[in-house]
Amino acid sequence: MNITGRLTRDAEVRTTSQQKQVVNFSVAINDSYRNKQGERIEQTTYFDCSYWISPNVALLLTKGTLVELSGRVSTRAWTGNDGELRAGLNFHTSQIKLHGGSRKTDTVQATVQTESNKTTKQGTEDDLPF
Repeated sequence: MNITGRLTRDAEVRTTSQQKQVVNFSVAINDSYRNKQGERIEQTTYFDCSYWISPNVALLLTKGTLVELSGRVSTRAWTGNDGELRAGLNFHTSQIKLHGGSRKTDTVQATVQTESNKTTKQGTEDDLPF
């Protein structure tokens, strides 16, 4: 399944008790339609997302960024601190495509690419036999 939406907050990296890292973030998807009376109805759906493949992607996932995600959806239900029953949608993300939309994203991408290039260049220089 694919969803496209904007991040509602910056991504966070958490470490599980098994020492695995997961990136958690939230995405809002806006949709609109016209009802039988011709009124335009706006609807927003929120997904709590998790990404287990690489924690480094958290640097690029900043509030407001437009993303296209591939993965699978699951539901969860719980009782809140106030005793009310609650439900939510989880999106287990397997692929992330950035579409921009956040000023910080361009800066972070440039920084990540620069750091990556420095590491690559240092690695090749250190491998030279002379």
